[in-house]
Amino acid sequence: MFWKKEDTNVPTSTNLKIMHGINRISIYLFLFALVVLVYRFVKGL
Repeated sequence: MFWKKEDTNVPTSTNLKIMHGINRISIYLFLFALVVLVYRFVKGL
């Protein structure tokens, strides 16, 4: 996998920042739901 250096001349896009924020929130929600499911499974045993 190749990682390109970030071009400092390219302006940062607001849409890109919002997309990354939404992705971060969705990952945290997924992990929270996974923890709740594991907790309920262990509690039910």
